[in-house]
Amino acid sequence: MDEQEVLKPNTFFLEVSGAGLPEVDGLFVPSTAPPVESESGIVSSPGYWNGRMAWDRADGKAARSPALSYSNTYKSWRICRLDGHLAYDATCDEAMPPTDREWHVYKKGVAPAPKVVLHHFDPRQPCPAPNVVFVLGGPGAGKGTMCELAESQLGWTHLSTGDLIRTEQAKGGPTAAAIDALLADGQLVPNEIVVTLLKDTMESITRTTGKRNFLLDGFPRSLNNLEGWYECFGRSAELPKMLFFECPYEVLEKRILGRAKYTGRNDDNVESIKLRFDTFKAETLPTVELFKSKNKCVEVDTSLDRQTVYALVEKNLARYTDEALAAQPLTERAEMLLGLRPFPK
Repeated sequence: MDEQEVLKPNTFFLEVSGAGLPEVDGLFVPSTAPPVESESGIVSSPGYWNGRMAWDRADGKAARSPALSYSNTYKSWRICRLDGHLAYDATCDEAMPPTDREWHVYKKGVAPAPKVVLHHFDPRQPCPAPNVVFVLGGPGAGKGTMCELAESQLGWTHLSTGDLIRTEQAKGGPTAAAIDALLADGQLVPNEIVVTLLKDTMESITRTTGKRNFLLDGFPRSLNNLEGWYECFGRSAELPKMLFFECPYEVLEKRILGRAKYTGRNDDNVESIKLRFDTFKAETLPTVELFKSKNKCVEVDTSLDRQTVYALVEKNLARYTDEALAAQPLTERAEMLLGLRPFPK
């Protein structure tokens, strides 16, 4: 079989920045160079060199094609200048250019070595739309547990608005300062900030990992939240599906009080539970009812045992889940979350 028929198309893009060399910094796109024999005697094909993916400069000015490629002779990934001279290299046997370490500065390079970022989609084009599922349920309904299982076992990405806000605060900067000021005044973080954080995070993850399946844990908590979603993504965009974890209050209370001795959360007490549940009924249930009226809501009875609940979640996510991931054995962590083995003491 011809080599070109067995190699996967190179659909990745590499961005090189901070090299100190204008002729090196920039976007590298999959090579379109015609087949030619490399120094290892391998006949290349478009997008490949030495049997590995290869990239030319997006501006088409590279004198050597490909301009970012692998050398079988030197066992290293190499970034060349426009005149073809080697500027940076990374000795390794990895299938893709390393993005998690510092490259070596060769004699035609300028220190420090550049940063290399891999994009799964052309950064010059709009990011592909995410596949989103909203996950709602009362406090203690099991949202976090099921989202963690779907992330580790099914390849979905679990996003919590609370976690995103805390991460943004830790970064510092104008947005973090605005969030800190709002929270200090006892105000909620506005939709504009929350939905922008969601959108930017999903786009970043999609571009850098290729993952497009997202579970939004606890969003939208209110019709006002949903309005913010519309403002950001547009009313013409299809509304995501919702998984609603339904569970009787008595079961929720028992669960939360049972976990209180392990979590140390100061809101895991009877008074706080009642307040949180009342808030959920007043603000979130109307959103759930709206999704039900649009046939966009799947109700999952989370008072059932965890294995049954997870099976229902897996079934409802199956359409977009990689079959190979769904078929993989449960990890130890997953078995603990499902109650199949005890957590370590």
